Amino acid sequence: MNTLWTPWRMEHVTGAAPRPDGCLFEPPGRGSASPEHLLLYRDRLLVVLLNRFPYANGHLLVAPRRHVGELIALTPEENQALMAMLQQAWRILQERLRPAGCNIGLNIGPVAGAGIVDHLHFHLVPRWAGDHNFMTVLAEVRTIPQHLAETFNQLLPDFQQLLPHGAAHGQP
Repeated sequence: MNTLWTPWRMEHVTGAAPRPDGCLFEPPGRGSASPEHLLLYRDRLLVVLLNRFPYANGHLLVAPRRHVGELIALTPEENQALMAMLQQAWRILQERLRPAGCNIGLNIGPVAGAGIVDHLHFHLVPRWAGDHNFMTVLAEVRTIPQHLAETFNQLLPDFQQLLPHGAAHGQP
């Protein structure tokens, strides 16, 4: 068995990495989108953001708006909306980025890898054959082939079309 070591993640695992003010999943303002916060979609129940530190191009975060850290704490309406958004987000990624596959994950609790423990969120990570190489392991460098702003602009129209009529960029 080969072991690949990633010691630069230890700060993240132990919680020693600095935390930003506020909650990532509660971006300021009331609009349905924000390039500054990489917010692609916000309605009364959900937010969808691009991950600022992606594992791959198009790495999305889908979360309930309500600050809740446990899957079992979701209301039935939130649960249904999250699953529907995961389906829609995957469809959009397929149409816009053409990945060969996708990892969809939810980490609950710090020992399971949850970096933000108190606000539940799903990761959608598009994958392509050969999309990762040894740059991350050997040089502590991720190779992301598209700038975040370009990915944001590519995905934004599709997410905004999911909003109720007239809600785009206004009150969620």
